Amino acid sequence: MTPYLVLAMLFTSSVIMALAWLGHVKFRNRVSFAVAVIGSWTLVLPEYVLNVMAMRWGHDYFSGAAMASFNLCTGVLCVALVSRYVLGEPLKPRQIAGFALMVVAVVLVMYK
Repeated sequence: MTPYLVLAMLFTSSVIMALAWLGHVKFRNRVSFAVAVIGSWTLVLPEYVLNVMAMRWGHDYFSGAAMASFNLCTGVLCVALVSRYVLGEPLKPRQIAGFALMVVAVVLVMYK
């Protein structure tokens, strides 16, 4: 298991979670609340399995805090991307600057 595969797994997990959190909003007028919950939970289970696998395998390369930082940062970035490209919401320059600062923070805490 390479550290890059662990990071890719964590990023993929964040993409899936962002879709589970926000994807149903695009269809809020077409599907019921119950369908949205079931659909979101259908996405969340494989996301959680992927996340736990990545955390367990990644601990050989990264600290728990480093992986959690990467996971939280990519989670926020993925929520922004889903908001932009799935929901069509604009990203403002201040938001982009904030995301860039988050990336810098993750780089600072990433390695043991």
